[in-house]
Amino acid sequence: MDGALVKEIGTKALLIGAGSLLLFWTINAVKLVISARGINPLVKKFFNQIAAGRIDAAYLLTTKTYRQHVSRQDFLKFLSGLQLNRYRNLKSGRPRIQDQEIILTLKLKSEDKKNELPLDFTFTKVDESWRIDRIAKVTS
Repeated sequence: MDGALVKEIGTKALLIGAGSLLLFWTINAVKLVISARGINPLVKKFFNQIAAGRIDAAYLLTTKTYRQHVSRQDFLKFLSGLQLNRYRNLKSGRPRIQDQEIILTLKLKSEDKKNELPLDFTFTKVDESWRIDRIAKVTS
């Protein structure tokens, strides 16, 4: 009889633990989705500005902190080094939350899908709207 009691308690503890983990994961997933609203339109606007040749408009989608650390000339050099005209497709990864920022890996793919350029974008909320705070080429 004692073995059955231990087994029953163990099963209940395991179910409670699994339920708690599922609840924790669900809450964090919902929190991430709600907090990330507005990032996809910003990314689209950023790349549309660059494609249209409006580099200054794309530069202004970054935070003041970014612009203090990365001059317009450095931004132009960075963009030209990426050779963005070689890429046509954009695939967004899973966002990660880190200290009130959201980090999103975007993969630019060539039309033939043979070449891929992964970029890490860090987004920060400034006055209720998202801004780009960092752009970095992901090194493998």
